Amino acid sequence: MLIDRLAIDALSRECRRGFMRGRDSHSVRIVMVAESFLPQINGVANTARHVTDRLLAHGHQLLIIAAGPGPDTYQGVRVIRARSFGIPGYKEFPVGLPDPAIERAMADFKPDLVHLASPFIIGAYGLRSARRLGLPTVAIFQTDLAAFARQYPWFAKADRGITAWIRRVHSRADRTLAPSSASVAQLVQAGVPRVHTWGRGVNLDLFDPANRDEAWRREISPDGKPIVGYVGRLAAEKKVKRLAELDGLDCRLVIVGDGPDRASLEHTLPDATFLGMRRGTDLASIFAGLDVFVHTGEHETFCQTIQEAQASGVATVGPAAGGPLDLIRPGVNGLLFEPGRPGSLRQAVAQMLDDPARRQAMAEAGQRRVQTRTWPAVVDDLVNKHYAEVLQEAATRGSQARTSWSRRAA
Repeated sequence: MLIDRLAIDALSRECRRGFMRGRDSHSVRIVMVAESFLPQINGVANTARHVTDRLLAHGHQLLIIAAGPGPDTYQGVRVIRARSFGIPGYKEFPVGLPDPAIERAMADFKPDLVHLASPFIIGAYGLRSARRLGLPTVAIFQTDLAAFARQYPWFAKADRGITAWIRRVHSRADRTLAPSSASVAQLVQAGVPRVHTWGRGVNLDLFDPANRDEAWRREISPDGKPIVGYVGRLAAEKKVKRLAELDGLDCRLVIVGDGPDRASLEHTLPDATFLGMRRGTDLASIFAGLDVFVHTGEHETFCQTIQEAQASGVATVGPAAGGPLDLIRPGVNGLLFEPGRPGSLRQAVAQMLDDPARRQAMAEAGQRRVQTRTWPAVVDDLVNKHYAEVLQEAATRGSQARTSWSRRAA
């Protein structure tokens, strides 16, 4: 037993050293099963891409299994595309279907670990395959599907079933990583074991106050009024219609994004400027050009756009619920509003507009907060801590199983 324990400790140290040495390290083989991946643009796909980029930069070997159509390679990595279908209101978010080819591909690749990006359907099938193959698993919880379902009449009654399914899936993973303290508490309350916190990074090379474009600001606000903006999907769960509370405030409202609610929002918010979907440097310039960023959705497990606004040097207002609770310290780097109290959002934005000096101080504090939250730093934490610990735990279980078998044989 002592020899087994020493061997396990040595393996753990080697795993950690190997991860941290980067290109010179032992190459770890990882299968990523993603409910969404490029060319889709959403939080799940973006996170999966950043994780992939960093793993490749450190010389690890990957196989990606993803839902929906798209290229069959990414940065030289093979991408297996599972069959999928679209759902009403979310047709651009394909839902993958189970396929025996997933397990065959995993077995052929011979991975050390399986990374499940927001597992639901093909992720659940990937988890089942990993368990059958005896592979350790790390599951990333990213989307509160049960809360989203309640916003749509045709899914409203499915929220309990979705919660039960998420509990079932994540309970079978070796480790679940949730992006905020609120989502960790939600999963623990639902009965999911082995939940840890793992946040999200932000691209500081892209989102920067230096991208502020005064010509764009004059175009949006010729009279020099402060610009308040929202960036995100225009859908029921984002509660964008709540921006109607800002009517009458001395500001210009900008809406960036697209989705099924755009037409109704244009009717509800006739004075707002709708810019549609924007990406890359164009989006970064818009972020930096805002005076106040507002996020209205109360079901965010993290809320990446708040981090992007903070990196852009913009004061932020978000709901006192979910992921924003970890990102905004009220009165320090932004303000929170009460989702259940009418007028609370208007009051928070009005405070920002009425005190430019305080608003600027909060913007600077928000920018300082994200300086250590780069994607490389966040993914390195995933690898050096969570992957390494799960691999160590798997080695321990293997050693215990061998010892038990030896005792029975004796």
